[in-house]
Amino acid sequence: MLEKERPQIVSVAPRWLDAHYPMVMACAEYGCHVLLEKPMAQDLRQANEMIAAFEAKHLKMAVAHQARHSPRIARVRELIADGKLGDLLEIRGRGKEDHRGGGEDLIVLGTHIMDLMRLLAGPARWCFARVLEKGEPITAADVREGGEAVGPIAGDEIHATYGFRSPTIGSFDTYRAREHAGQRWGLRLFGSKGMITISNGAMPSFPEVHFIEDPAWAPGQGKAEWIPITGGGLGKPETAPEVSPQTPGNILIVKDLLRAIETDTQPNGGMYDARASLEMILATYESQRVNAPVALPLGTREHPLRLLK
Repeated sequence: MLEKERPQIVSVAPRWLDAHYPMVMACAEYGCHVLLEKPMAQDLRQANEMIAAFEAKHLKMAVAHQARHSPRIARVRELIADGKLGDLLEIRGRGKEDHRGGGEDLIVLGTHIMDLMRLLAGPARWCFARVLEKGEPITAADVREGGEAVGPIAGDEIHATYGFRSPTIGSFDTYRAREHAGQRWGLRLFGSKGMITISNGAMPSFPEVHFIEDPAWAPGQGKAEWIPITGGGLGKPETAPEVSPQTPGNILIVKDLLRAIETDTQPNGGMYDARASLEMILATYESQRVNAPVALPLGTREHPLRLLK
């Protein structure tokens, strides 16, 4: 298809992660821009080579982290920038915590959480994590191949802490839930003036977003009430139909990719952002492997679980 049709843009859509690297490299060979399903790759070595190939051909890559394109998330960023939340102190993220809870949840769904953390707080500077299997730190014997060819995974319970620009701390947690799986998937932002929740069972382009002005972080104990954040702003009606909750998120990504191609700029959520989100994911395993906090970017580009002795 690439040789015969010579497309300008290709959608690399498989969920199966082992397909991403060879397909994206083939697209680079034929000079095709790419819309890529998340997560970007199985490891950082693959991600680096994909980026190098696209840089060499001056190609653009957009990655399907839909939530960052939501007008509601844009309003959240504005509220933070305007000081409505005060100092951003904590970001708490949780995975979907279904049968994939732990390692598979971390890479398949945690990639959305990592991407939003970076969008709202900037680059992560360090990670300290614990990866557990049946309550005990993982060993090489616990490493297994994940579903959808995501590569090696481990753990049925993961707790990771990230340092952003002071005083912001982030966390991501996942475990194999016994009940109410998916109900906690999303982010909670805690500021010196209040809280913002970003949550929806499917984390689409239009997640449910609410704000409460409560510096004590104790909703229900005072007079403050939760206020919805829409594409129109804090407590305002939703915006025009073209950005309604029914708009498929990938449409917004494609429009932005076209803009990036036409203006020779980077997409909103392109290959560099996707690699950084993958790096946050793999940093959890590297921290567990060395039993210490690790700096980001990581010093190794190999998958940490393949280095686990």
